[in-house]
Amino acid sequence: MPRTIRALAACALLSSLAACVVAPQPQPAPRPNPQQIADQRLRQVDGRIDNLSRRIDNRVNQGYYPPPQGGALHHRLDVIRQEAHDMAAQHGGGLSSDEQRVLNQELDNAAHAIGE
Repeated sequence: MPRTIRALAACALLSSLAACVVAPQPQPAPRPNPQQIADQRLRQVDGRIDNLSRRIDNRVNQGYYPPPQGGALHHRLDVIRQEAHDMAAQHGGGLSSDEQRVLNQELDNAAHAIGE
């Protein structure tokens, strides 16, 4: 009988120790700040405009189209950039996903005109 009591006591001690050693539950990842996401959307649109602008410069330099046509395409990109920054100014400096989608559609049309 004393062995049984010792065995039960040992089991109780081990189970209480095991309960203390349980790994803590992982914390969920913090959600990104909505303003940071909106700012990132604006940077993505600006980056795409910059890339298209460089493509225009390369095409003009390679003689694919004359400088006046390149200037018109640059003007088109400048208008889109101004629209993006006007939209961003209404929301504290960033773009909503819908605004980014609209701007990307305009940039798709501009890219097609550039000759991608």
